[in-house]
Amino acid sequence: MKKRDEIKLTPEEQAAFLRDTRKVALATLDKEGFPHVVAMNFIAQDGAVLMTSYGKAQKVLNIRRNPKVAVMAESGRKYSDLRGVMIRGECKIIEDPAAVVATLNAIRQRDTGNSTPNQTPPTTTVTKRVVLKVIPKKTVSWDHTKLGGRY
Repeated sequence: MKKRDEIKLTPEEQAAFLRDTRKVALATLDKEGFPHVVAMNFIAQDGAVLMTSYGKAQKVLNIRRNPKVAVMAESGRKYSDLRGVMIRGECKIIEDPAAVVATLNAIRQRDTGNSTPNQTPPTTTVTKRVVLKVIPKKTVSWDHTKLGGRY
């Protein structure tokens, strides 16, 4: 068996890893074709990765030009502890205020563990924000702990 196959996360392990991870790196391409990478709070939901951003942010401008993006979540300090998921996909920009509120609340609930009723952020914040929904086309994962210290 190839090492690549040995270290893949199962779909269930990927879902659990994304549930436990707080931030992803979102990569877009700027107008000159250079990568633009930013850290984002997110929620994994129904097979997609959801984030919010101000509609005028550079990452959103980049996505409007080219919706192909990548997101990566990773953990581990030593090579033998590295774990991660990289998703390449198409990013849809959702400008519905209700979707913004729902996504902000889902992220807040995941981060705080608080299951109190949804809170509505200030209207001025909501109307300036959009949801970035990454629909996976290709997913790659790794868990070096599965190698048991051998490389």
